[in-house]
Amino acid sequence: MNATTHLGLINVFIGDIQGGLGPFLGTWLAETGEWSPARVGFVTTLVGVGTLLLSGPFGALVDRLGRPRLLIGLACAAILGGTLLLLPARAFMTVFGAQMLAAAGGTLLLPAVTALTLGIVGKDRFPRQQGRNQAFNHVGILIAASIISFGTAHLGPAVAFWVLGAMALLAIVATATTPGHCYNERRAVGWKEDDAEEKPERAKIWSVLSNRRLLVLAVALALFNLGNGGMLTLLGQKLVATAHNGTVWTARYVMVAQLVMIPVALFAGSLADKRGRRKLLLVAFAVLPVRAALSGFIDDPMWLISAEVLDGVASGIVGVAVPVVVADLTWGSGRTQTALGVVNAVQGIGGALSAWYGGLAYALLGWTGSFLALGAPALVALALVVWLDATTEPGRRARRREARAAMRSAEQPEPA
Repeated sequence: MNATTHLGLINVFIGDIQGGLGPFLGTWLAETGEWSPARVGFVTTLVGVGTLLLSGPFGALVDRLGRPRLLIGLACAAILGGTLLLLPARAFMTVFGAQMLAAAGGTLLLPAVTALTLGIVGKDRFPRQQGRNQAFNHVGILIAASIISFGTAHLGPAVAFWVLGAMALLAIVATATTPGHCYNERRAVGWKEDDAEEKPERAKIWSVLSNRRLLVLAVALALFNLGNGGMLTLLGQKLVATAHNGTVWTARYVMVAQLVMIPVALFAGSLADKRGRRKLLLVAFAVLPVRAALSGFIDDPMWLISAEVLDGVASGIVGVAVPVVVADLTWGSGRTQTALGVVNAVQGIGGALSAWYGGLAYALLGWTGSFLALGAPALVALALVVWLDATTEPGRRARRREARAAMRSAEQPEPA
């Protein structure tokens, strides 16, 4: 079994465990501990803030340590341990500690898997492999959600723990059996592989994080998540208010979005080099206002499936394009995962504020106005990515000219 097959298996198994129990946490605590929605929301918010603070340091840890397989194993073990600690937990601090441990593992997974992927396939093959990684990731989420959905009726809500535990163990096995010789640390950070004598220095963290294009990307993603993060939650509340079964339809929408993300991720990975990474982001950001308009003006839950198809398109593209663009902007610095962690933290702020922003917009503007308000930040994000694409286009043209000149010189016969 080759290394890229192991990457696929790792991403299948971590697809569901990255967020720990996720949406099942509230159900579990409500049924077994009689927790109120406010109490569940408070602990979830605290954990969310903690993970934002950990994202950048964990990226730096991956860059510095250079052992992504070990870190993936530790991350999966932390998720497994934190989730199992929730089984007997009822007190607030115990639940918070267990969730924080699991969330820390999920935060570490993304930069560690990205580093392993770069170290195995290199930068040129990274976009296509990232597309495959994301497709396998969504397959894993669908498999776990299906098992939990059918298993809960017969085994109770605790089935979510056992599914997550099994996938965490399988992820550890897939990681541990990945051929170590296929990973090259120099390839992972953009240093010359054929010059082991060279001892390149890592760029200063501040020089990477002060990169203007990287900052613009982070702000654009934060604005995108400000609109995107709370839209499905608000849609579920709208369905309840209009006398529809919001829980059932929300579950269906999640499944639809995940199904759409699989082909979109594969397609985006193959198009990243042909059409440009930032053009893919333009498509993703342009889709969100359309989705917001559909959600605001349509009341029939069946027709609202079209809005969640667009969610699958936008989220599928973003999951592939963001690590690739960050790798482009930081290549050779030895700080790619540090930058990726910081970008994830900044965009996470937008996601964390999204539900509050959507609720406030509903209080002021009603259902239709609230969805349009959620779509508005994406328009600003779209403008920022247009600027980002314009500033990098001359550089791409220059590199293409240099490549063509090199090919012409190589084709010319040597003088006798």
